[in-house]
Amino acid sequence: MNIGRFVKFVLPYGLVVRTEAWRAKPSRQVLEPFKENLALRDRHAGARCFILCTGPSVRRQDLRRLAGELVISVSSAYLHPDFGLFRPTYHCVPQITYGKMTEADVIRWFADMNAHLGPAEMILSSTERALVAAQGLFAGRPMHYLHFSGDTGMEDIGIPDLVGPIPGPQSVPIMALMLALYMGCKSIYLLGTEHDHFITGSYTYFYERSPMTGKDLSTNEDGSVVMARYDELHAFARLWRQYRWLRQRAAEAGATIYNATDGGALDEFERVDFRALVLAGDSAAPRPDRIERP
Repeated sequence: MNIGRFVKFVLPYGLVVRTEAWRAKPSRQVLEPFKENLALRDRHAGARCFILCTGPSVRRQDLRRLAGELVISVSSAYLHPDFGLFRPTYHCVPQITYGKMTEADVIRWFADMNAHLGPAEMILSSTERALVAAQGLFAGRPMHYLHFSGDTGMEDIGIPDLVGPIPGPQSVPIMALMLALYMGCKSIYLLGTEHDHFITGSYTYFYERSPMTGKDLSTNEDGSVVMARYDELHAFARLWRQYRWLRQRAAEAGATIYNATDGGALDEFERVDFRALVLAGDSAAPRPDRIERP
């Protein structure tokens, strides 16, 4: 595999260094492989969905209540002990950075992921397409690839079109949000998106270890951040800009993004209490203190 084709992508921040403008007109050859994503357009028009990320706050939430809901999970969220109960419909993995992480590491991670995903459809960066094909990974599983290119400008309008180039996500929730909006979801809830490591100085997850533990260039083995504060704050500025851009794109489409994370620093979306939502997996009749969201 030509590693030079892979764009630098620092996990967990998703720091993408690209030089081309994402809106530059690609060749027909670039667009052709992504026409299959048309099958995702408005597939869940009007639905609500939950995006499950991997922040430690997830430990404090009863995710069994998500059973029967439309769920998009990301990265190593498949390690959640109740994953098999709420069975996400889609699973997103962002573009991968190779450094500490080798192709062999990624192959092992993808194999472990595949063994736990149930029927979920995979959403990957197009940079992983060749590796998946060469190694026969995710055999029999529906696969979708996204073409990431550059960043977004706040003047850009409309929901990102997954059959063409879309902004490279600064963090995997951005990728999942673009997917949810493209599929027509109208009420979108974020879970496990703390984004507070610029305050705490460490990046932790709801799980203790995963096949990717120790492979992140931006943290030590214990999760402490090693990125220079200058670079870290620039990365956060880009991340917050992408969140604000998606909030605006959602509003234009008549959709709303809510932050149902228990705590954290993300302040771009209306906060809601996950415990107060009426969910398909609730075992008892809704309590009076629960609220219904569209």
